[in-house]
Amino acid sequence: MSTWEATGVGSHPGEDHLEAIRVVFGEVPGLPYLPELPARGVGADLVGRSAALLVDLSVEVQPSGWRLTDRPGRDHQRAVDHLRRDLDGLEEIGHDYSGPLKVQVCGPWTLAGAIELRHGDKMLSDAGAVRDLTASLAQGVAEHCAEVRRRLPGVTEIVLQLDEPGLPGVLAGTVPTASGFGRLAAVEEWRVEESMGLFDRPVVHCCAPGVPFGLLRRAGVRGVSLDAALLRRAQEDALGESFEAGIMLFLGVVPGTDTRLADPGVVAKPALELWQRLGFAAERLAEQVVLTPSCGLAGASPAYARAALAACRKAAQVLRDDPANGRPGG
Repeated sequence: MSTWEATGVGSHPGEDHLEAIRVVFGEVPGLPYLPELPARGVGADLVGRSAALLVDLSVEVQPSGWRLTDRPGRDHQRAVDHLRRDLDGLEEIGHDYSGPLKVQVCGPWTLAGAIELRHGDKMLSDAGAVRDLTASLAQGVAEHCAEVRRRLPGVTEIVLQLDEPGLPGVLAGTVPTASGFGRLAAVEEWRVEESMGLFDRPVVHCCAPGVPFGLLRRAGVRGVSLDAALLRRAQEDALGESFEAGIMLFLGVVPGTDTRLADPGVVAKPALELWQRLGFAAERLAEQVVLTPSCGLAGASPAYARAALAACRKAAQVLRDDPANGRPGG
């Protein structure tokens, strides 16, 4: 099982990508990741950054948001340039790193609910367009991961995280149409399950209520990432079934914006209490639970972003050293 202990969700504050990468490798060395800096503007946001990976599909920014276009334009190129600079920085700072590395991309369903067709509604309204988008993204992600491996030959495995904050709304039929006056039809669960099979056992991050644990378990995902504060008792049986199936939980236990951080034992408490309620053996806790901030850190100060990752790492030591009592070992 994993010895990753702690990591981040993905986004960081500011525009200094080199400093963000240094913070990541310094504070969560067990599972560092390629951070995202949306403050840099168009193309550095969740949708634009992932759209830059699409193969044979191009996007541009319209007043209503991202839209498919016939050929790559300035916005698409800006997103590609941001990603290339980030990879350059990753290679510079992590050139001698050996171990696993996490990369994050926007998942196909959240992406389909955000990108508009060339002359019409969102891609989510067209099942054929969603299939094309998913296939394009899967190919682009595979090429992206291969590029990361080429630049960092010491990486032992790449952990792919699909960011799907829009997935509960996709399944519930609450995603608004492009006009905003209507709602797009709910998507059948089997379509989502099928789409996950195009990616290499991803960790699916969803910082919205109603994470579909059963669907994700059936889809064979590697892990589920969520905000502990949004987990409801009614969902715990489904979560327990996921644990039984060997799925990992990336549990958000530290707020994503500036606040006073608690002691490691207090930060670890949600994970400890959840594990105890589910009745699993204490020694499995550190093997199947990875601690993270509750969501991305883009809205935090740089100092807090560093402290939040450090708090997750220290709390993870509590899970590892004394999972039954919630105290760090000596």
